[in-house]
Amino acid sequence: MNEGGLLFQAFVYLTAAVLSVPVAKKLGLGSVLGYLIAGIIIGPFALGLVGIEEEQDVMQFAEFGIIMMLFLIGLELKPAMIWKLKGSILGMGGIQVTTTALLLMAIAMFFGLQWQTALALGLILALSSTAIVLQTLHEKGLMKTDGGQNSFSVLLFQDIAIIPILAILPLLATGHASAQQAHGGGGHGATEVTWIDGLPLWGQTAVVLGAVAGIILAGKYLINPFFRLIAKTGLREMFTAAALLLVIAITILMGKVDLSPALGAFIAGVVLAQSEYRHELETNIEPFKGLLLGLFFISVGASIDFLVIAASPVLILELVGALLLLKFLVLAGIGRIFGMSFDNILLFALALAEGGEFAFVLFAFGLNNGVFEASLVDPLIAVVALSMAMTPLLMLLNEKFIQPRFGTVEREEKAPDTIDRTIDRKSRVIIAGFGGVGSTVGRFMQANDEEATYLDIDPDNVDLLRKMGLQVLYGDASRNDLLQAAGAAEAELLIIAVGNAEKTAEIARTAQKYFPHLDIIARASGWEDSYKLIGMGVKNIYLDTLDSSLRIGSDALSRLGHRKYHVMKAMKTFRRHEEQHLHELAEMRYDKKALIRATKQRIEDLEKLMLEEREELHKDKDLGWDASGHIADENHMRN
Repeated sequence: MNEGGLLFQAFVYLTAAVLSVPVAKKLGLGSVLGYLIAGIIIGPFALGLVGIEEEQDVMQFAEFGIIMMLFLIGLELKPAMIWKLKGSILGMGGIQVTTTALLLMAIAMFFGLQWQTALALGLILALSSTAIVLQTLHEKGLMKTDGGQNSFSVLLFQDIAIIPILAILPLLATGHASAQQAHGGGGHGATEVTWIDGLPLWGQTAVVLGAVAGIILAGKYLINPFFRLIAKTGLREMFTAAALLLVIAITILMGKVDLSPALGAFIAGVVLAQSEYRHELETNIEPFKGLLLGLFFISVGASIDFLVIAASPVLILELVGALLLLKFLVLAGIGRIFGMSFDNILLFALALAEGGEFAFVLFAFGLNNGVFEASLVDPLIAVVALSMAMTPLLMLLNEKFIQPRFGTVEREEKAPDTIDRTIDRKSRVIIAGFGGVGSTVGRFMQANDEEATYLDIDPDNVDLLRKMGLQVLYGDASRNDLLQAAGAAEAELLIIAVGNAEKTAEIARTAQKYFPHLDIIARASGWEDSYKLIGMGVKNIYLDTLDSSLRIGSDALSRLGHRKYHVMKAMKTFRRHEEQHLHELAEMRYDKKALIRATKQRIEDLEKLMLEEREELHKDKDLGWDASGHIADENHMRN
């Protein structure tokens, strides 16, 4: 259905997203499931607003969102972090792909397929959906849990594994010559001419390694000067254009050497993780990533071929169930071998049990190279799409029903019938998040006879707190029912100590709506996050780096011979000045020129104020401690 052309299609997709996602979020289903349902509704087998041909075109465009997502993930990881995860990437990822592929191969051969076709199917179906899993984990604030980190490691290995799978598939051809494209495949690069076509194996290897080395060297030596030049123009749209140009260039380069564009983008992100322009790149690419990922999820929903499903509904559903169950069991076994807790095993196994978006690409590639017949590929495409659509729903069921009833956090002597029975008494303080910040705040308050109730999404943290005898509830602190169960109606103070800026805003928004009497103290990781919270009406905001930076600065001054009393006095003045101007600058955050002027003026005012205080102190006969004052005195002055 192409009346109206591109603009009409854009209108349909955007309308579907705008209408479906808020409803899905309101119902607690999450944005990914909302997008998938929207795609089914507007697809060729429901309202018919999008035809198969248009959906395939949009799918090719929307897959760019996955590439940008991997680039942004790479920006968050330094090479040292990748090295730290090498065990889970190679160990868990390698075992998962190998074991799953061999089991699926054995099952396929049992049902009469040739070993070549069976192996190809096993390798393709062993992959999971990077886009759906990472987006869902990020949305629920689960990326930093043990299950989330291990899911990411396995997904990263799977993205790397696509390279040898693409090389192996043509060798598994059984003579099923077919020019027909698999439904949903769209020919994603299957017939594109690449730079390694016709080269011997050593030549192909050299070109691939050269391309990866080129990305690393360019990221290390060329990208920073390039972005510095762009930044000097003072035009934000030019920086956005340059960021998109970088990702597109990597995509084209990876396509030319038959590598996964997502993997290339991830490598580039890791290389740029220590760049001074990292945050600017994130800010400029994030909106495009979110929009294109939304289009991708809608396209997946629209690509589900209900005619194929209607022809053999029982068989398709059996295949979906079998795929999810087999991969779940393999993943659960791996989680057990690697010492994961029961709760994280559930998260890990349910998150990765589905098929992956690269199956569309690989099925089309295998079809064109005579590995598969169309009669085999069409139902399997539907199986993969359905399994992907079920993943957010399975994770929702795990969060709402399985974890609260059977998870480690509920294995107490008390009956776990209701959420209210998991705490004995109400506290005046609720702390959301038991990471580095939340645990320190909680221990400090406990030392001063003020007990808090903790809320955390990481089951390992919850189990630890329970064993320590502290009051804790498992779940998403942005949920009204969880805050209610924690005693928010009677509490006086809510401390939001989670490390995710979006989740911090969600928690604050829920608390303001349902418990307006609560005094909120919120942690913020940067100025932009602080401005957002101030715009919501949150007044008590604490930057992650401010106090530690001031401590380092004050200790440095003390070691240089400055009197400790003067240093502590100056530190208090500086902190008070920063906190006051944080709110002033938030009011002009959308006017960049005014913000720069105000920042310059703030620096001048602070210098003048500090100079006046120094002069005033020198007039005082009691000059306070000397530079060799005791730590106890210093701590006393800080408090």
